[in-house]
Amino acid sequence: MAEAHQAVAFQFTVTPEGIDVRLSHQALTEIYLSGVRSWKKRLIRLKNSVITGVYPASPSSWLFVVIAILATMYTRSDPSMGLIAKIQEHLPPYPTPSLLFSTMLWLLLIFTMRLCLKQLLSYHRWIFEQHGKMSNTTKVWALVRIFSGRKPLLYSYQGSLPNLPVPAIKDTVKRYLESVRSLMDDTQYERMTNLAAEFESSLGNRLQWYLKLKALWAANYVSDWWEEYVYLRGRSPIMVNSNYYGMDFLYVTPTPIQAARAGNSIHAFFLYRRKLNREEIKPVSLATIPCCSYQFERMFDTCRIPGTLTDSVQHWQDSDYVAVYHRGRYFRLWVYQAGRLLSPREIEFQIQRILDDPAPPAKGEAKLGALTAGDRIPWAKARAEYFSSGVNKRSLDCIEKAAFFVTLDDDEQGMMGDDPAASLDCYAKSLLHGKCYDRWFDKSFSVVYYKNGKNGINAEHSWADAPVLSHLWEYTLATDCFQLGYNAEGHCKGEVDSSLPRPQKLNWEIAPECEEQISQSLAVAQALADDVDFHVFAFRDFGKGKVKKCRVSPDAFIQMALQLAYYRDRRTFCLTYESSMTRLFREGRTETVRSCSNESCAFVQALEGGEVRSDVCRRLFRSASEKHQLLYRMAMTGGGIDRHLFCLYVVSKYLGVESPFLKEVLSEPWRLSTSQTAVQQMELFDMVNHPEYVSCGGGFGPVADDGYGVAYSVLGEDVINFHISCKHSCPDTDAHKFGAQIRKALHDLLQLLSPYQKEPTRTEKTRPEVKKDL
Repeated sequence: MAEAHQAVAFQFTVTPEGIDVRLSHQALTEIYLSGVRSWKKRLIRLKNSVITGVYPASPSSWLFVVIAILATMYTRSDPSMGLIAKIQEHLPPYPTPSLLFSTMLWLLLIFTMRLCLKQLLSYHRWIFEQHGKMSNTTKVWALVRIFSGRKPLLYSYQGSLPNLPVPAIKDTVKRYLESVRSLMDDTQYERMTNLAAEFESSLGNRLQWYLKLKALWAANYVSDWWEEYVYLRGRSPIMVNSNYYGMDFLYVTPTPIQAARAGNSIHAFFLYRRKLNREEIKPVSLATIPCCSYQFERMFDTCRIPGTLTDSVQHWQDSDYVAVYHRGRYFRLWVYQAGRLLSPREIEFQIQRILDDPAPPAKGEAKLGALTAGDRIPWAKARAEYFSSGVNKRSLDCIEKAAFFVTLDDDEQGMMGDDPAASLDCYAKSLLHGKCYDRWFDKSFSVVYYKNGKNGINAEHSWADAPVLSHLWEYTLATDCFQLGYNAEGHCKGEVDSSLPRPQKLNWEIAPECEEQISQSLAVAQALADDVDFHVFAFRDFGKGKVKKCRVSPDAFIQMALQLAYYRDRRTFCLTYESSMTRLFREGRTETVRSCSNESCAFVQALEGGEVRSDVCRRLFRSASEKHQLLYRMAMTGGGIDRHLFCLYVVSKYLGVESPFLKEVLSEPWRLSTSQTAVQQMELFDMVNHPEYVSCGGGFGPVADDGYGVAYSVLGEDVINFHISCKHSCPDTDAHKFGAQIRKALHDLLQLLSPYQKEPTRTEKTRPEVKKDL
């Protein structure tokens, strides 16, 4: 095969005259250019390491300090107070001692600035203060802007971010008991109170000591255990249960040509990776306060590797290709040629070659991806037995080490046809699980391109949380449409080098026993996928514009609507999970906001219990929404409940001790799991002139077998998108019915509040909405 020869630098044969060596100049050129590109990347990373290491100062500030010290020496003054003379006794003569002292002074100044910045970033009381009543402490804290430096790189703040604090046992226990009071009767609550008191007075203090010891040593006392025990040690399928998805534009398809859409967006993905490698991405911030960026590190060239006890996340150096699936075949598509990134038109040309390739899949190849969709232990055993050597290992390495995974789907998806609502539901299910074998669910993310030009993304969850991938997805969608664009025929712009080597089809030798395991994994995955009930809809009756006129946080408004909708649907309350980010701390991920509070339950019961006085309901609603905002702010600033209890539970397992309290807490089901995905780069989209260019957001599968998963995104002033999931197997849940309850609850809340839009409230006086992302 011609493309196979591009991978070797030379060939040789043994003849009677000796060894005949035939050099491949094209291959040697590729090796040379690849080496040059690799060294350029190393130099860029070295430069960025220096810049990040001295931030918030700059490397050029060293020269300023040196010149200043030398200038004082010429004026016969000694700023070192005799230290330079002491150095001169042991080192060569002037000016080496002055340079050494200047460097030491410069490093001391950097250390002081970084220490001051870390202390300033550790202050979070500003989140809780009211407008117009800023304390003197907060006014001093505003100096953070002075110490923040200019034009930071992506990882500039990493060394200055504070560590996540360990809450006091008594505070966590108190907040937990408060969060479950409305979910338990008096007998249950008394029993839980006794368990909590026993835990707090005995075992809790011992576990807390170990946890504080870890917090002193580790950058974050939660994140590594969260990744391992919540994600990597799960033995059930990650498809539906863990992976999540993101959708394309809701109302616009930039081109109906599948290969062209892939060409533009794949090119955009690699442009983003280039910016990522150069650390040119601006750090995400919350009200000018920087957030942790460590999750960006494993975005590309990453794969989850199955194991019998626990999986692992492997990250490789930059791959210059993507793995592509089409009609049961796997291909390696090189995106670099002669050291340059292929143009969108060239990538489209290569994708079209794959679409036109008539070769059938090898025996057992077509549904190979089902191994990543089924249970983890069978996949780990099959990988060790059938993919550890030979051609299978080479092909599997190609997929796992690819920059990311691409699926060219033969289906058409999106909002279309006579029933656009139903088509959105099918679109969501396709992105979440597809056919259960046409995605590689272990890759950090897989991009799906449909026959009609629509696309979407499926992401593995262990390496990062949704806002990180959402940042990439926003950039790709915007770059695809507003920067790269398409010609009048719908093709990518630019010219094509027709001499490009064809994409390389991967080879497999699948044993009959492996085929049997593939079939078993597919059966498990198919049953899981068939059980998922999905409903996606764009709520356009009103958005955050009207909600803010009611002087209410949009997120609190939606959360109260979800509580009201769930109560109407099930006539009871449930433990509710809302994701909050903790990226104000180093290596922070998420914390849980327990949205079902005593205040929210009191409001819902009053509204549904026939309370005739609307002012009473409004007062209860204000109290509930303010409590929700307080819980959210506490979760963001390290005052959450669930991550602390989770880590205490992990410590108890390491010590081999049982805690009835922790065991019961950790076994409580989250029957309503919610999450908001916010648009982080509004500057990329023109919501005024092009409101149709908005993504429908993304979603995830249900967390509990008898519960709902609800993802929502607030877009512009007038749109709220909802993604609702549950399981058909539960007779008490119905995604469409719950969606109707959410619509009604939103209208009812607005009707309750809208007559009093000009009413001054405490919510109005507090700081504006601080929610950034999940």
